[in-house]
Order: sequence, then structure tokens, then C-alpha cells
Amino acid sequence: MSDRGLPGLDEVIHHPTRLTLTAFLSGCAEAEFGAVRDYCQVSDASVSRITSALEAAGYVQARKGYVGKRPRTWLALTPAGREALSRHLAALQDLAASASQAGMRICAPPDRD
Repeated sequence: MSDRGLPGLDEVIHHPTRLTLTAFLSGCAEAEFGAVRDYCQVSDASVSRITSALEAAGYVQARKGYVGKRPRTWLALTPAGREALSRHLAALQDLAASASQAGMRICAPPDRD
């Protein structure tokens, strides 16, 4: 999927909070919902909404269970989610490198004789 015609950028992941959530999950096998919420600095409702969108894309899976008598939800990045994040980050790096090179060509001071 691409965003605004930029090859490789994944429109599902591109939103900053979705990118933050997927990047956080890429560092662990799974994370408790509250830890994800706290890291992303968003509300429970935001994490739920973002998780639903990422689940629909096949990028995140949720597992429900209990710790003692308290219900808990754990989130994990799927293999497809890890691959999508990797492609998205590579596309961002390519975009930054390309823009930097274009800027050097276009914005370079003129040669003075």
C-alpha cells in the first residue's frame, strides 16, 4: 500500500500513533495493553481503535486472558506486521535519502567565478 503515491509507504502504519505502536511491539514478543497505552501516551480508546485497524490489516493480534481475577489483553505484532513495518521504515529511509539528494542538487549555492 502506498500513501500519497509514495512507493513503499504503508497507509495503515503511516499514521504517527500507529507507527509508534507497531514500532513498540516490534521490540517484544507481546506487550500488555496498558504498557502499550503508556508508551504511546494515548487513551485506552485510542489503543483499542488503533489495534482494531491494525488487526483488520493482519498486522496485530490481541490475546485476552486473566492475571489472577483481572482480565488482561496482550498485543503482538504478527509476522505480516513485522514485514510491513520493515518495508515502511525502509521506504521512509529511501524517501529521506532521495529528498536530501534532491535538496543538495536544487538548493546548492551557485558556483561563483
